[in-house]
Amino acid sequence: MRRVVREILDSDTADELARRQTGADRQRADGQLDVNSAWTSARKSAAFRPALAALKRMAGDAERCMYCLDSHGTDVEHFWPKTPYPERMFAWTNLLLGCAECGRLKGDRFPLESGAPLLVDPSAEDPWEHLDFDSDTGNLMARVDAASGAPSRKGAATVSLLQLDAREALSNVYKRSFRRLHAEVDSALDAARGIDAQSVAALLDRLQAADDHGLLAWCFSERGARHPTFDRLRRELPDAWAAGVARFASTAA
Repeated sequence: MRRVVREILDSDTADELARRQTGADRQRADGQLDVNSAWTSARKSAAFRPALAALKRMAGDAERCMYCLDSHGTDVEHFWPKTPYPERMFAWTNLLLGCAECGRLKGDRFPLESGAPLLVDPSAEDPWEHLDFDSDTGNLMARVDAASGAPSRKGAATVSLLQLDAREALSNVYKRSFRRLHAEVDSALDAARGIDAQSVAALLDRLQAADDHGLLAWCFSERGARHPTFDRLRRELPDAWAAGVARFASTAA
């Protein structure tokens, strides 16, 4: 999972979403709101296309699911599910791009704690504040706080809800993605006789192109530095490590 930068909608599209929400709120107050009908009508309208296009750009060239980063993002996902929370149905900040598998697992389930979501919102926060990666299994798991030894409650809820530690196909592609990354680093280390700024930039570009699953933020963190390959990079090519931290590192310490 990686942080998604939310685009600002053009005024016409933003106004259309606001108009749809106002209409839905009015129907709800009158007891006449059919959530699925209201959403289907909006989703099929030409006025909604710029919002969908923005979500696809936010998801990257491969238009991957914003939760698992593996499967293709097939449709619009409501972070706060639209049926229990119709007041957020057309809120731009509530719309993500999701895959069929994550959508099936999530459904209308939405764990809260003191009214706040326990599911990670990749468009509003750094997922690596709550998640960790096991490079041996390819699983995502809850991040454990170094001081307290307690796992992140938000991370644990997200992993449980989306089964990020129990989807074998997902774990396999995360492992392959990580192998590509450390193979690039191993190759650079084995070839290095000193490394200039141009070579550092070229290495980081290759890593970015190989990172299908948002793992570089983990790799260039204190957690990733415990892996032998990235520890070696940190020790032997400190300039390359520092440049990678500056470019990729998570905001989570």
